Amino acid sequence: MIAITREHPMHLHEMMERLGIEPAAGVFPRLSLRYATAFRQCDACQCKKACQEWLEHAPSMVNFAPCFCRNAEILFELQYDQPGPRRINR
Repeated sequence: MIAITREHPMHLHEMMERLGIEPAAGVFPRLSLRYATAFRQCDACQCKKACQEWLEHAPSMVNFAPCFCRNAEILFELQYDQPGPRRINR
């Protein structure tokens, strides 16, 4: 599993929680590369301030990552491919 360090991977972790993505699913071989890629892209992202502001004002549960997020596509794939029952937002 990938260790969460520094501020921006925490942003990714919080965003994953809001999207209903299980962070521990990164240990599954078929998902681990996506998790690693998302953490690396978050680390290199230039939108950390926008991300922090989005996290401060967004609802606790969302269906999609914000459009400025470099990981929006990966997060969408992780939502769809994660093991277990699907979450239904109402």
